[in-house]
Amino acid sequence: MTGLLIAVAALWGAVTGTLVPRAAYRFSVPPEETWRERCPGGHPIRGWIGWARCRECHSGDSPCTPFTSYSVYGPRTSLVALVTALVCAALAAATDTRPEIAVWLLLAPVGVLLAVVDFRVKRLPDVLTLPLAAAALVLLGLVTLVPEHVGDWRSAALGALALGTGYFVLWLVNPGGMGFGDVKLAIGIGAVLGWYGWGTVLVGTFAGFLLGAVYGGALVVARRAGRRTAIPFGPFLITGAYLGLLAGACAA
Repeated sequence: MTGLLIAVAALWGAVTGTLVPRAAYRFSVPPEETWRERCPGGHPIRGWIGWARCRECHSGDSPCTPFTSYSVYGPRTSLVALVTALVCAALAAATDTRPEIAVWLLLAPVGVLLAVVDFRVKRLPDVLTLPLAAAALVLLGLVTLVPEHVGDWRSAALGALALGTGYFVLWLVNPGGMGFGDVKLAIGIGAVLGWYGWGTVLVGTFAGFLLGAVYGGALVVARRAGRRTAIPFGPFLITGAYLGLLAGACAA
């Protein structure tokens, strides 16, 4: 049963991962700009989910040359799908058949989308971070109605409050070192990690800071950044949350 669950979760991740690139491209704009509505070739983009590929650029009737860089834009679909599939498979392996796995699988593609956008433009859109936090709390609340669940909703709510408050304090102390989007993302991350208790919150939070520090240090050593260079922290916050969640699910 576990093997089948892992396979289904990996398939779910691969399918949903292919739907992320178009949204990632449209959301990847500086804060002062509106969401992208056209491909690099100038053609309108229809919808928010799917491959980041322009059919008009790709067609022979287009003034653009077929198979140019305009045909495929945004993050590479195969890579995003692979990462999402691996994340979902790992979560399924750690959580097994407990009902909260449904919540992890629903939220995982959103986490990948946020990581991609923040890595590209150093931005975590409110239209993604705030619904993520609300969805995590609501869905975990519904999971408590299923007898087989392992976790505590009150702990999740307190985790959201604690991590959101902690990141807010860090933002007040050093606004240049952390974006306010990280504060909003931390609310949802805290809810997910808090489900399995404070130990999981600590592990996920520490892992995020550690990964961010290693990445920043590597950039400094490679002379691609200075000590005061801002780096996108969202991807490391999200990766740390996945690692903490895996540890919490395995220990539960």
